[in-house]
Amino acid sequence: MAERKKKGQKQPGEFEAILGRPTHVHGHDGMCTTRPVVPKGNVAELLEGMSKTGFQGRKLGESVEVWKRMIRDPEVTILFGLSGAMIPAGMQKVLIELAQRHYIDVVVSTGANIFHDVCEHLGVCHYLGHHHVSDVDLYQKGIDRIYDVFAYEEEFRWVDRGFANFAESIAPFRGSSREFLEQFGEWLGREAPDGESFLSTCVKESIPVFVPALCDSSIGIGTLIARRRGVSIDIDQIADTDEVTSLVEEVNKTGVVYIGGGVPKNFIQQTQVIGSIHKKDLGGHDYAIQYTADSPHWGGLSGCTFDEAISWGKESEHTMQVQVHVDATIALPIVVSALIASGIKRVKKRRARKGRIVRQGIE
Repeated sequence: MAERKKKGQKQPGEFEAILGRPTHVHGHDGMCTTRPVVPKGNVAELLEGMSKTGFQGRKLGESVEVWKRMIRDPEVTILFGLSGAMIPAGMQKVLIELAQRHYIDVVVSTGANIFHDVCEHLGVCHYLGHHHVSDVDLYQKGIDRIYDVFAYEEEFRWVDRGFANFAESIAPFRGSSREFLEQFGEWLGREAPDGESFLSTCVKESIPVFVPALCDSSIGIGTLIARRRGVSIDIDQIADTDEVTSLVEEVNKTGVVYIGGGVPKNFIQQTQVIGSIHKKDLGGHDYAIQYTADSPHWGGLSGCTFDEAISWGKESEHTMQVQVHVDATIALPIVVSALIASGIKRVKKRRARKGRIVRQGIE
């Protein structure tokens, strides 16, 4: 009597009988296979795994690897562009870690972020609110809304007046936003030592902070209050452009990290164009990362994609670059946590200078 086939037991040739034989076996042509991401307790390992997947998860993982390469490169200066309402959204501690660990070297920010950062340092808080609310009711209560974050207008005005009073204390003043904020950050750390802020940390760590559209913020409102009092205060924004471009011209390599886009992104990007106008072909930034929720086909990304930037000379075909389409309040804490968890430390920078390549410029 024939032995009965055990349940689930395969018979010879059964696989081929069901699926048939493949008509062609690809040699992969040198391509790497995707790898299913494995959930990890270590965020650095998680992001490394995500870099072998697809879509924006892959881009997020790749951005960590590019940032790590910048940190390990002793000749690179990392310029950090900060836009969006990152401080009200709770990103202050993340930014402080970046400065303390020297994962960034130069900051270009919106004035609003630095203003809200100073508010937190002085104990002026932002509160959990809701985006489904009557803004008329909030106005009558003196509450400002930043999507789902609330703050008290009168407390902001107290800080506005503080900037005005500080401007009066150093008057007459004429200089770049970097010079003004350096003096203010020193004063803030000295006079309010129990507080903590991104600005005061940057000043302590000798990281220059530029706000090229300072007047488009409450810091500008504060300095205007001072000027209307008759105080001689003049923030020279052309000096900002000259200072940051001179910095880029003097170093061998530059890497850029953009949180959102806006003025901070273009202010950093245009340094390459300014260099070429003055007959110094800087060759484009060597590394580039952007975390953005904008789409390029609407004219967004606050300028253009990194590929498009090649046509302007802002990036080159050799730039190691990645743009991640993601809410920055999701990406920033995860990416910085991954950098910290990886144990990476900033290498000692070499003061290498870029070899000048002269080309026809526009005088």
